[in-house]
Amino acid sequence: MRRPGSVGEARLAGTATTAGIAGIAAGALTLGVAALVAAVVSPASDPLVALGGTFIDATPAWLKNVAVRVFGTSDKLALTIGMVIVVAALAALAGVLARRRWELGAALVVVLGVVAAIAAASRPGAGSLAPAPSLLGAVAGLVALHALIRRLPPPSRAPAASQPDDDVPLPRYADRRTFLRATGLVALGGALAVVGGRALGAGHRTVVAARAALHLPGAARPAALPAGVDASLDGTPVAGVDPWVTPNPDFYRIDTALSVPDLDPSTWSLRVHGLVEHEVMLTFADLLAADLVEAWVTLACVSNEVGGNLVGNAKWLGLPVREVLARAVPLPDADMVLSRSADGFTASTPIEVLTDARDALLAVGMNGAPLPVEHGFPVRMVVPGLYGYVSATKWVVDLEVTRFADATAYWTDRGWSDHGPVKTESRIEVPRSGPSVKAGRVVVAGTAWAQHRGIVGVEVRVDDGPWQAATLAADGGIDSWRQWALAWDATPGDHTLQCRAIDPDGPQTDEVADVIPDGATGLHTIPVHVKPA
Repeated sequence: MRRPGSVGEARLAGTATTAGIAGIAAGALTLGVAALVAAVVSPASDPLVALGGTFIDATPAWLKNVAVRVFGTSDKLALTIGMVIVVAALAALAGVLARRRWELGAALVVVLGVVAAIAAASRPGAGSLAPAPSLLGAVAGLVALHALIRRLPPPSRAPAASQPDDDVPLPRYADRRTFLRATGLVALGGALAVVGGRALGAGHRTVVAARAALHLPGAARPAALPAGVDASLDGTPVAGVDPWVTPNPDFYRIDTALSVPDLDPSTWSLRVHGLVEHEVMLTFADLLAADLVEAWVTLACVSNEVGGNLVGNAKWLGLPVREVLARAVPLPDADMVLSRSADGFTASTPIEVLTDARDALLAVGMNGAPLPVEHGFPVRMVVPGLYGYVSATKWVVDLEVTRFADATAYWTDRGWSDHGPVKTESRIEVPRSGPSVKAGRVVVAGTAWAQHRGIVGVEVRVDDGPWQAATLAADGGIDSWRQWALAWDATPGDHTLQCRAIDPDGPQTDEVADVIPDGATGLHTIPVHVKPA
């Protein structure tokens, strides 16, 4: 007969709450040990990263769109927080089950560890040791959970101490202070393991150091900052409009990488293959030795809603993709280049936009500095005129020349269009939606873009009145956005402001469409309350 104090009779000891706390502490140690091992094996093999990446890959287009709409560029942070909450809940459940019957709690821990190990092993580029962090973390969690469950404080009706027979050396019931001390030590061990894992992240440190030491070569064709590109009226700059050059820290980031790939430029290479006469391999040194060019290019995310901020303008330094493809000599029946990231992401880009005169680049620099790690260091693609999901592959390592009929890309497989040309868009940035303004002269200003077509005009409408032409800032090039401004004689009351951009083909459409499958359309409209002067 089993005696109180044995794991088999853990249901007699403690409460569900304390058992849940024990489970959470053991879960923290599980994640900590896994993070520590992943720092040695591969950051992508961390169970949270592996499970998060698997979840992202399985996310349908509509859910991805909802996440971007709600969380914006913080979507990955939100996913990580959500996963931690789910893991904590499952760990607490494991503790409660183990309190009732050890085998049930242990089985849940094993199942979770195996699922995470499978997810890690299935990630692109996963090595043979990819399951190790999840499995070793699960083992550590089992040991910790076993120890804590045996030390649960007694229930109110249980004896303060229950000594097993001398021939079975099991521990006594612990008092609450002893249990909490043990739980705290386990949780602290998990936290220290996470810190240790970050300290051991040699790969990331190497990449950060390599980026810091990198001196980009001068451009064979430099691009100076154009004059007069900031919005102004009567020679006075308009305050509140987003800067024409988007600073690197403010540049939007939407991608599928929960853990940013760490690519050492000294070992980076790009393979060009497929429907070509000659396979080409390029190293980072090859790129830096080539005749690089600079170009001002505005990038936009297909998930950007009308009036949204998932768009940015920067000066990029890189090698034209057409020059690389010219070395490979694509076959006549090729119509697409499938670019692949180090993390497995793929994008389908029409070959004609990579071989015409536009500045489609293998970029190594952004706004005069090496690419930030989160924006694709050491090399990414930049293609004017296309949404990022079909062109702007970060951490690019492979270009396969192929056909749309023969290959599909990451987002195409999830219901998005396979071409993705950027649509003509505009937004009002001043005044901001919501705050009141005083009656009288009010400046309305913002930005418009139609990459590789250019903006030739912007118009503003107040309520249902006539369209009025705005004053355009200087043109920074057909691949960059353009700022505009209009003076409005505002009268007291509630009003509605709308804007529309005009490209060489005419005004942007007022037809309202969702971002799925190839970008949102419609006119940016904001309410404005005008107070008496």
